[in-house]
Amino acid sequence: MTDNLISTKNLAVEFNIGGGFFKPKILKAVDGISVDIPRGSFFGVVGESGSGKTTLGRALLNATKIARGGAVYDDGEVRYDLEKMTPAELKDYRKRAQLIFQDPYAALSPRMTVRDIIAEPLEVMGLTSGREETDKVVREIAAKCRLNLEHLRRFPHAFSGGQRQRISIARALVSKPQFIVADESVAALDVSIQADVLNLLKSIQIDMGLTFLFISHDLSVVAHTCDHVAVMYLGRIVESAPTKDLFNSTRHPYTKALFSAIPSLDPDAEDSAQRLVGEIPSPTNQPSGCTFHTRCPHVADICKSEVPTLETCDEGHAVSCHRWKELFETAAL
Repeated sequence: MTDNLISTKNLAVEFNIGGGFFKPKILKAVDGISVDIPRGSFFGVVGESGSGKTTLGRALLNATKIARGGAVYDDGEVRYDLEKMTPAELKDYRKRAQLIFQDPYAALSPRMTVRDIIAEPLEVMGLTSGREETDKVVREIAAKCRLNLEHLRRFPHAFSGGQRQRISIARALVSKPQFIVADESVAALDVSIQADVLNLLKSIQIDMGLTFLFISHDLSVVAHTCDHVAVMYLGRIVESAPTKDLFNSTRHPYTKALFSAIPSLDPDAEDSAQRLVGEIPSPTNQPSGCTFHTRCPHVADICKSEVPTLETCDEGHAVSCHRWKELFETAAL
């Protein structure tokens, strides 16, 4: 048994989006990711839209087919190779790994009461022996998510966005999973409601000993919530580090550009955002070498021809850049 709940090795997810039989057009959504997610951690993944964050989460839930590489789930009780699961193993894995959707309005059936929405996984997976036991489990989980008995009798349209997201969280927790993917789970909420839901997720994680993969594009939310953060760009991890280390000592030019774009509350602060020229390249036609070289202000010839490896620079801190040492030392002067 290892300390990691999920471990991936050169994980790749690809989609055939046309082009014919002889010259298929392949979209590389996730391209060679190796990452370890420790048990009981709040592991964050950030990056621009189209960087592959959601596809990575879906691959770790075995909701998307893995093209190459591998991913292993090991909670100490069972150990599954996600690429080679049998139907029986997949059915069991569904109890152990759950998803909290981004949109709380679209994720809930308008024709079902809150009680039925939360109870559905228990009934589908056969985790309870009867209605009485189901109702008991539903009430317990609802209480953890700050929902009362009156809420269980209502339909989703009667709730605010924050309340609907708590219902979605309760549904994800009801099968008592070990691993939860929260895919932009607070992006559609107001800032004050975001804080309430994030604090709820954090308290549930501590109380139930859960492991979270928290996908977000909001760096301030990640800083508040996560223990470790991986930065993705065009299907690859470009930097990964403990949250405090990443925010205090960024190494990759793309990470620095993301952090410089965080809005400041100081009205007198100068605009220090580092503007990246151009758009993120198409995942169907990726540039050679480092995929960030088309937008990087520090690009060199080696960046255009050789793919950088994810190199460990400090304990727990890894960066994928040919020039990170040179740039880091220059910035320290």
